[in-house]
Amino acid sequence: MFQSVSAVRALSMTLVVVMVVSLASGCSRFRKGEAKTKGDYVLSPEMRPLEVPPELTLPDTSGAMALPPPVTVSRGGGSTQAGGPATSVSGFTVPGGVRDDVFGKVGTVLGRMDDITVVNRAQLLGSYDVSYRGSNFLVRVTTVDAGAHVSVVDPRGLPATGEGPARVMTELRSALNE
Repeated sequence: MFQSVSAVRALSMTLVVVMVVSLASGCSRFRKGEAKTKGDYVLSPEMRPLEVPPELTLPDTSGAMALPPPVTVSRGGGSTQAGGPATSVSGFTVPGGVRDDVFGKVGTVLGRMDDITVVNRAQLLGSYDVSYRGSNFLVRVTTVDAGAHVSVVDPRGLPATGEGPARVMTELRSALNE
């Protein structure tokens, strides 16, 4: 009977010594989350910060083409930088024009034209929905760096083509660039 009690005491003393040594050596099983909160390595892969190699942080611009200087357009004694869309069959820019002022002038010109019907106008959007000789399209006025850009677009949102839109643009261009 004494042997079994001494064996139990020896076993329990051994377990106590093992626990003390484990705690003293820094075994992580006995810590209360202290090591788990240090560093990004313990985060899930989705939460870790992205590491980008230095050669990938900036684009290589050694072979890049230099941008040309802005084009200066002179009209009536003053000059402005052309920062908007170029003049084309489906649009042109009124240099220095304010969108709302140009929008009103476009409405006046459209009202004077024969065979054109303004179906709807939306000043907030800067557009007129017009019907001209069988063609339906929008006349839009937008703000650009150089002033106000007037353009015509078809119902799909693409530049309008055809005789009707070209005729309307010709009339608007001559009336607004006087």
